[in-house]
Amino acid sequence: MKKIVFILSIFLSATVIAQTATFNTLLNKHVDTKGNVNYKALKKDEATLDSYLAYLNQTTPSSSWSKNKQKAFWMNAYNAYTIKLILENYPLKSITKIKKKGKSAWKIPFAKVGGKTYTLDHIEHNILRKKLFDPRIHVGVNCASDSCPKLHNKAFTAKNVDSELESLMKQFINDSKRNKLNKKKTIHISEIFNWFKGDFTKEGSIVDYINKYADEKVASDAKIHHLPYDWNLNGK
Repeated sequence: MKKIVFILSIFLSATVIAQTATFNTLLNKHVDTKGNVNYKALKKDEATLDSYLAYLNQTTPSSSWSKNKQKAFWMNAYNAYTIKLILENYPLKSITKIKKKGKSAWKIPFAKVGGKTYTLDHIEHNILRKKLFDPRIHVGVNCASDSCPKLHNKAFTAKNVDSELESLMKQFINDSKRNKLNKKKTIHISEIFNWFKGDFTKEGSIVDYINKYADEKVASDAKIHHLPYDWNLNGK
C-alpha cells in the first residue's frame, strides 16, 4: 500500500511539473520582460492554455503541500484564468469592460480548480491573501492592466516562488511608471498600496515596506500620494 501511495505521489508531482512547464512556455513566448502581453498571438495558442486549465480543473490542491507550492499553484491559476477571460473577450481595451450578468471580471464564477468553480476575487482574497498570506502576492497575481505590477513571463513553482516574488516586488517598487520615489519628502505610489494597505503594514509603515526594496531610501516622514490607476489592457 505504501508503495502504491509513493508511486502515485511521484506521478502527481511529475504531472504538476509538466503542466507548469506548459504554462511557463506560453508565458515566455507571449509575454515580454516588461509584462506586455501579445494577446493576438496568444489567441492562436489558446488550445495549449486550455490544456493547462483542464489540468487545473482536475487537480485539487492539498493542505499537505508546502505553502510555497500552494502559493505558486494558486497564483498560476489566477493568472491563467485571467488570460483566458481576456482571450474570450478579445479584442478589448480594458478588463473593466468585461461584464456577465451584471458582474465584473473578478466576480464572475468561471475559474475551475479541482472540480470547483471560483471567482478571481475568491482566489485572491479568500485563498491567497487569507490562507497563504504574503504581501508579495500583489506582484504575483496580475489584473491585465497597465498599472498592475507586470505579468511575470515565468510560471511560479514551489522552488522559484520566493525568489521570483522578491525580484518582482523590487522591480515593481523601483519602476518609475508605477511608483515615483525620486522626491524623498513626497512620493507618488501605486493605488495598490492604498487598496491593500493592511497587507503591507503588518510590520511597519508603508514607507518601511517600500524601503525594504527601494534603490534609494525614502524619508520616513515622506508625504504619500497615490497615482491614478491605468486600467488599459496590458497588451502590446
